Amino acid sequence: MTQRRIVAIAVVVGLVALPLAAAASEGGLSIFPELNELLILLALFGVLIFPSNKLVFEPLIEVLDERGRRIQGARDRAQEIESEADRVFGEYEVAITAARKLAEQDRRGRMEDARREQSRVTAEARGDAEAEMQRARAGVAEALGQAREELRSQSEGLAREVAGRVLGRSL
Repeated sequence: MTQRRIVAIAVVVGLVALPLAAAASEGGLSIFPELNELLILLALFGVLIFPSNKLVFEPLIEVLDERGRRIQGARDRAQEIESEADRVFGEYEVAITAARKLAEQDRRGRMEDARREQSRVTAEARGDAEAEMQRARAGVAEALGQAREELRSQSEGLAREVAGRVLGRSL
């Protein structure tokens, strides 16, 4: 027989014998046991405590310790995951900031290109308008010169005609 089996049999015999002794004492309730009974109870306690410790308490304590280790492991893993999540979130924020900065630079570049294009188109239009105005001024100046020439030629003829009428004779 194994030692565990012997201990289990002793525990069962002890547990069966205890109520028999209590039922046999019909002499009333005794608060203080006699010395013989006390020694028997102490001996039974001593005999039962070691097997109980080996069979019940140590496995129970081992299970509780293992549970505590698993819980602590789960907490440690949760802490690692939280740290990893914080790190990834930090990287995400850095990436978002960089993307926003790049987008802002791109937007500014496009705005500058648009302003340069607007300035170029405006300058080109202004140049075209200036050239058209120069042509128009030249046309107006030429027309003015022709009109003056015509008026001069006509004014001489008119002046002779008026002078002839005033003088009453032709000049």
